[in-house]
Amino acid sequence: MKKLSVWISSMRLRTLPLSISGIIVASCLAEYNGHFSWIIFVLAILTTLSFQILSNLANDYGDGVKGTDNEDRIGPERAIQSGKISPDEMFNAIKINVLISIGLAFALIFKAFGVEHFLLTLIFFALAVTSIVAAIKYTVGGNAYGYKGFGDIFVFIFFGLVSVCGCYVLYAKTIDHVTILPACTIGLLSTAVLNLNNMRDLVSDEQSRKNTLAVKLGQKTIKIYHHILIILAIILSGLFGVLYYTSPFNLIFVVAYIPLVLHLIKVYKNTEPKLLDPELKKLALTTVLLALLLGIGHLM
Repeated sequence: MKKLSVWISSMRLRTLPLSISGIIVASCLAEYNGHFSWIIFVLAILTTLSFQILSNLANDYGDGVKGTDNEDRIGPERAIQSGKISPDEMFNAIKINVLISIGLAFALIFKAFGVEHFLLTLIFFALAVTSIVAAIKYTVGGNAYGYKGFGDIFVFIFFGLVSVCGCYVLYAKTIDHVTILPACTIGLLSTAVLNLNNMRDLVSDEQSRKNTLAVKLGQKTIKIYHHILIILAIILSGLFGVLYYTSPFNLIFVVAYIPLVLHLIKVYKNTEPKLLDPELKKLALTTVLLALLLGIGHLM
């Protein structure tokens, strides 16, 4: 029973709602345009969750075997770091999760495109494989991109552009300009969540030679970067509300600006990295809230 709780903890359940933000927005946009399918929605959610869990397990493994997760780390204790799960056990769990991810991705792509849209099928299979590789290579291996400061780019692409635009294509079988601004908004906020995590771990990451963007830019500049990410997300979502305005209800997502502004104030005043940890959950949940309100508002 204790082992099960450690495995559940290693999946980092608090990160899972953020991963489906793009799916929520894309699904609402698809519903508005008459393309929504419940089966595709459920499969897209399950596939995205499997990718995120895979990323979390691989992150635990990569940072664990490299010694990045140590007593100097501020965040929650990781599974390998605690010694309750061995690297071999974690590696086996990653392999099982890869198979689950492939199976779910196959079911999703086949349901969405069948044999009628062969080119799209090939493109999305390539995207699925790339997503799996990206989830693993963030911290695993000698060329882990998370250790070279490229994590932000990958999060923006996969949590934003691929998640929103890609999911919409699963429904509609075509790209639509209506997805661009929401995709960038979710991508920027997801990148801000990663950045906040890296700001919290800046000192320990620097000592472990994990050269995240936070380590490269330093404490002062990374705060400016964090503010730019969130302010730009607010501007782009606001622009979406104006360009596609049909009713005052479309703009209910501005409610989510309140916790975002409060978050920026707290980060600006922060001098203790450990105090940023509670902000991670708040920012992630605010991103989900914004996604929900943006999508639902578009339907009203």
